[in-house]
Parts: sequence; C-alpha cells; structure tokens
Amino acid sequence: MSESKKDGIIVQAGILAMASVISRIIGLLYTSPLTAIIGDTGNGYYSAAYQIYVIVLLISSFSIPSAMAKILSQKIALGEYRNAQRIFHCVLIYVVVVGGIASIILYVFADRFVMGNSVTVLKAFAPTVFLSGLLGSLRGFFQAQKTMVPTSISQIIEQIANAVVSMGAAYFLMQLVIDTSATNRAMYGAIGSALGTGSGVAIGLIFMLYIYRHKRDSFLEKVRNDKHEVLEYKPIFRLIISIITPFILSTCIYNVSSFLNYEIFSNILVNIKKMDYDAVATVYGIYSRKALVITNLPIALASAMASAMMPSISSSYARGDKEATRNTINKAMRTIMMLVIPATVGLIVLSEPIMMILYPQKASLAHAASLMSVLAVTVVFYSVSTLSNAVLQGVGRVNIPVINASVALVIQTVVLTLMLIFSDFNSYALAIASICYSFLMCVLNSMALKTKIKLNQDIKKLYVIPAICSIIMGVIAFIVYDFFAILFDKIISREYFVNLCALIIAVIVAVVVYAVLMIALKGATENEIAALPKGVKIVRFLKKVHLL
Repeated sequence: MSESKKDGIIVQAGILAMASVISRIIGLLYTSPLTAIIGDTGNGYYSAAYQIYVIVLLISSFSIPSAMAKILSQKIALGEYRNAQRIFHCVLIYVVVVGGIASIILYVFADRFVMGNSVTVLKAFAPTVFLSGLLGSLRGFFQAQKTMVPTSISQIIEQIANAVVSMGAAYFLMQLVIDTSATNRAMYGAIGSALGTGSGVAIGLIFMLYIYRHKRDSFLEKVRNDKHEVLEYKPIFRLIISIITPFILSTCIYNVSSFLNYEIFSNILVNIKKMDYDAVATVYGIYSRKALVITNLPIALASAMASAMMPSISSSYARGDKEATRNTINKAMRTIMMLVIPATVGLIVLSEPIMMILYPQKASLAHAASLMSVLAVTVVFYSVSTLSNAVLQGVGRVNIPVINASVALVIQTVVLTLMLIFSDFNSYALAIASICYSFLMCVLNSMALKTKIKLNQDIKKLYVIPAICSIIMGVIAFIVYDFFAILFDKIISREYFVNLCALIIAVIVAVVVYAVLMIALKGATENEIAALPKGVKIVRFLKKVHLL
C-alpha cells in the first residue's frame, strides 16, 4: 500500500474521530443544562433506562455499521459490486426484522428490565432501536467504500437534534406535570431526554437517506459493469449472520459491563444495604451521566479510528497484504496514543475545574470530579482494547474478543460484587470495576494481536515518550491553573468565570507544552503530524515557529 493511501486512511479516520469528538462535546454541552432541568434524580432514571436501551441496541443493530463495512469492503476489494449490492439489501431486511422485534420486546417487557420510574423512560426508547438499525446500515454502506464524511456529518446532525429536542422536551414535559411530586417531574424530564435521543436518530436517518439517494448512481454504475457471479439470498443471509453474530457477541459482552454494573450496584444497595432507590439512582446518575460521560469523550477517538480502520484492514487482509495491514494498525495506534495519553493526564490533574465547567451543581461537584479522576485511567485501556478489538474482527479473529471480553466481565463482576458487599465504596466501586475490566481487555487483546498478527511496535514511541511528555504537561497545567485561579479571583466576582478563565489558559499552555515536548523528544515525526486532520497546516505553522 502506498504512503498516500495509508495517510488517506488516517485522514478518513481523523474525519470520523473529529466528528465523534464534536458529537461528544455537543453531548457534554447539552447534558449540563439538561441536568439542571431534570436534576440528578432524573439523570438516574434516564441512566437506568439508557443502560437497557444500549444493550438491546447492541444486540439488534449497534454492530451493523462495522459488520457491514467488513462484509462489503471485502466484496468491493474483489470487484464484486453486484454481490455487495445484494448483501446491502439483505442487511436492510435483517435490521427491519430484528430491529422491529427488539423494539417491541423493549416496550412490552420494560418493567422486567428496570425498576420504578425508569420503566416509562425505557418505553420511550423503544422506537429508537428500530430506527438505529436502518441508520447503521446506511453508515456501514458508506464506510465500506472508505468514505467517512456522510457518517461524520450525520453523527453531528444527530447529536444537535438530540440536544435541542432533549432539553426542549424535558422542559416542556416537566412544565405539564408541575403540580405532581418531584420524582414524577424528574421522570417526565427523563422521558423528554429519551425522546431527544430518538429524534436525533430519526433526523440522522433522514440525512443519510438523502445522501444515499444522491450517491447511489455511481455505485449502481459499478454494479451494472460487474460480471461476477451473483450469490443466492440463502448463502448471503448465512454470511450476514455468521459475521454479525460474533460482532454482536463481542460488542455486547464488551459493553454489557455497564448494564451489569448497574444491576449489581442497584440491587445490592437497594436489597442488601436497604438504601432508598431514588438515592441510589441519584448516585448512579452522578457516576454515569457526569464522570463517565466526560471520560468517554477521548475514547470516542479510538472508536472512530476503529470504525475507519475496519474496511481497510478487511480489504488488505482479504488480498493477503499483511504488511499493509500491520502498517495501518501501527499508524492508527500511534495516532491514538499521542492523543489519549495526554487526555488521561489532563482529566486527572484538572478533574474538578473541568467538572465545574460542565456540571456546576455544587451538591455533587466534588463527588463527580473525584469519580472522573479515578475513571480517567480507563481512557488509555479502553482506547487500546477498542482498536485491538476492531483489528481482530477485521482479520477474521472474531471469537478472540468475545472470549477476552467474557473473561474480563466475569472477573470485574466478582470484584464489583465483593467491593459493594464488604465496603462502603459504592460509586467508587463502579469506577474500580471499570478500571479492572478495561485493563484486562487491553492486556488480553494486545496479547492476542502479538501472536496472531505479529506486530512490531515501538514501545518507546508508542507509550513511553507520550507518557513522559504528558506527566510534565500535567504538572505544568496544574501549576498554571492554580496561579491564574488565584489571580482571577481578585478581579472576577463569580467563581464559575474564575474557573473558566483559568482552565482555558491552563489547557492552552498544556497543549503547547505537550506539542513542544513530543517534537523535542522525537515522539512525533513530521509525516505523522501531517497525516492528522489539518496536519499539513499544523506542520506549516510548526515550521514557522521553528519547532520543526
């Protein structure tokens, strides 16, 4: 594979990563006013329902884009466009049937999955499962052709619609029930937020249908010129099920830990320690809708990179080009580590200032910030395991992530259960269990990669140099923040704006320090920087200031 093509893969991954980060930032920005509207209790109801919704989504349609991109990219790499088209049609039939059944089950049996006021919230999520399958199919169709732009734009549109409708619907519904109890109002606020999620998916689907309508002619032209023999429908459905099922199992087990953690957490605290359910929901809301949401932001980079890599790895592996496969993996891993390691350190040293910007509720600020600083460790572990998960799936080793995730899940479940029963860690037990799970997945997947693909990774450039630069950056950022917080406190009356100004300066200084150190220690080369989104402009700027 040529250098330009490898760089093109990273650029496409960068586009998707940027879109994912922008979407997460929009999510962070709107969850702050949303939390102010529905409160920590409403957040707890929403989180409990959302965990179940995600599990059903994982089983029914979440894996469709990645699985479809893998199947179609292999056929496209071999020039089998007629078979690619037929597979696409069969996947649409699959998601309509499976998504429809999943939506019905989620609505009818909502009371079997969650407790209390979360039941009604879960029912509001049901139609979204069906729509998500269709949206995922269209995203997978374009990802298989190694273009991430439609998916990226649709993600941003989806999140904007989600934000607007979530806040509007939550506020409107809570006004309708103003005379009822506070817990009922919180429930209706959570329902509004769930409706926002569904609205975002619906609008994202409309956008993707519009793009598909305008882009399909060029694909159909290749279909008409294809002379390969067309597969029958029966073997195609067998192929789809054989590929999608391991994806579902792997993704489901990989993500079911959050659901299982909630079930263990709520049942032990309510049924064994006799805590009030609303109090438990409130604490869980702080953990999942504040601390966890922020730490998931840098992990989105790895998820986007994994989605973008999948078609390229599948097609190069299908052609037998193992060297191109290794180069793609190494380049993706280097890019992600350069970003997530400093992000981890930043979340630890600036946990409370960051939390105060997004969720300034005084009652839970310290608790949420300390939880986030503990959870920050999972950013690196989850990023490595997410990438390695996609690589193993892309080269056909789909069972290995399933086995690794199962082992990690069993161990973290035991750890969480013991901590909740025999200690008072409560929400911190959730964070420790998450660290345990992500670390095990990281180690097990990395071991599998070394034996199956025989990667030759430069550990010094991959981990050591970014870690050294990040630690120095973190110390300087902490000192800079404290200095300017003290300075601004004397001239700005409101604590929120003191924190905001000091944090902005600290982050800018941190970025500059990290960049300078990485270049000085040869942690990032000119070619690697140029391969990033807007990388050429960054290189040009660095040369102007004599850093390159």
